[in-house]
Amino acid sequence: MTSSPEHPTAATAVPYGTPDAPRIAVRGEAHLEVDPEIARIGITVGARGTDRRSALDDLTRRNATVLDLVKSYGDAVERLETGAFSIAPELTKHGRGERVRAYHGRVHLTAELTDFTALGELTSKLADLDLTAVDGPWWALRPDSPAHRDARRQAVREAVQRAREYAEALGTTLAALVELADVGAEAAQPMGYEGRSRSLQRAAFAGAQATDEAAPLDLEPQRQRVFAQVNARFTMVPPQL
Repeated sequence: MTSSPEHPTAATAVPYGTPDAPRIAVRGEAHLEVDPEIARIGITVGARGTDRRSALDDLTRRNATVLDLVKSYGDAVERLETGAFSIAPELTKHGRGERVRAYHGRVHLTAELTDFTALGELTSKLADLDLTAVDGPWWALRPDSPAHRDARRQAVREAVQRAREYAEALGTTLAALVELADVGAEAAQPMGYEGRSRSLQRAAFAGAQATDEAAPLDLEPQRQRVFAQVNARFTMVPPQL
């Protein structure tokens, strides 16, 4: 069975409308700015010794100190993870043979906090520790943040409003929704919602000598930009042109 262009079957339906059911295609967009929900910091703990064992012992002790400090903030810390660990020899630059001058050890950790007041206190205390570096913060929203849902809803409302305005310009009204899809839904690309701030300077990696407790850093959370797009197609009541 074949069909003519004037009478397409459901399987061969054209993407555009017909005189009896004209179609409107629009795009809805939403741009929101919201406060971040979490902040991540990177922590690097170092140690240096003339032999492998002393370097490893110092690294183990300092790593335990950092872990205890971060964990002392309780529920303010949502996640604490240990990443890469390394201990490597430093060879002498001169002389024959492979003579080891010292051993260098490092442990990298990541902490995720939800209390930004605690974040300022913690970063200051970490930076005040011997051979400890702090990077960050990196501000972000959670993947299931209500802000993402709000942006999608706003994008849909904007698409409906735009289509309604087109129909009104023709002196008619919308009849039915034909299709609603995320932009690029057929070949989706990951969309980043995470905003980043300037990294803190690496502090105290050479070893802190201060006897007084470091003052808490005053960190201003960076507003997060949330963006959503949808494509929508509607049919409308045939206008009287």
